[in-house]
Amino acid sequence: MKQIPAVNEDKEQKLKNITCFALDMDGTIYLGARWIEGARDFLDAVERAGKQYIFLTNNSSKGPENYVEKLSRMGLSIDSGRIVTSGQATIDYLKRNYPGKRVFLLGNELLIREFEEEGILLDDREPEIVVTGFDTSLDYAKMCKVCDFVRSGLPYIATHPDYNCPTENGFIPDAGAIHAFIHASAFRYPDHVIGKPSGDIMDYLAMRAGVTKEQTAMVGDRLYTDVAAGVNNGYTGILVLSGEASMQDVEKSDVVPDLIFSSVKEMIDYI
Repeated sequence: MKQIPAVNEDKEQKLKNITCFALDMDGTIYLGARWIEGARDFLDAVERAGKQYIFLTNNSSKGPENYVEKLSRMGLSIDSGRIVTSGQATIDYLKRNYPGKRVFLLGNELLIREFEEEGILLDDREPEIVVTGFDTSLDYAKMCKVCDFVRSGLPYIATHPDYNCPTENGFIPDAGAIHAFIHASAFRYPDHVIGKPSGDIMDYLAMRAGVTKEQTAMVGDRLYTDVAAGVNNGYTGILVLSGEASMQDVEKSDVVPDLIFSSVKEMIDYI
């Protein structure tokens, strides 16, 4: 029988050994344009303890500069080096595994610009690889085109698996919903998914932050992405109950967090 940790407890003082907190954003630090209660205090406490935090998001519809601007509007000034996205990790994966290959990218203008600035060759006529992101500019013509390319058997890579993206007013369809319609038409799911819970984005995070897995905690509100990314890849996986997942979800899930807190605010006394 699985042992579910008690909420808001760290009896083994695991957080004392953590030097880097990888933080999901939506549902963990903020909802929409609103800070989750105590989140700013948590960030301040991490820095006072001489530790670092880095934001890790699966959302590939926005680039690091967009998050920097958003956080600035919310009163937090950080540089883009503190932001890691699934889009960045996907670009790194393509450079290492498919250098110079032509890519059909299903993504919005922000993601397209990010890929082009990093030297990825984009081709919507004769690509060698299909990459799907969270395309907030999706239309029927794009739907037909991506299904055609996937149906043809090209390598098919996705930035992340999330079915929904949380907002202040509920949820909107995310990349996983896009994978579902592609599967319904082309009968394939992605060959490889880069974002959480994949080890690809977690290895990329460790490289960017200059830390080891043992030093790092992955903190988020989703079991199947955030927490799984931690516990399945050698990191400390921490669930916060301020977003998507509930304790009922924990009881039914195969993913068991190392620690569970009501919100990041409740972690302050343990770091």
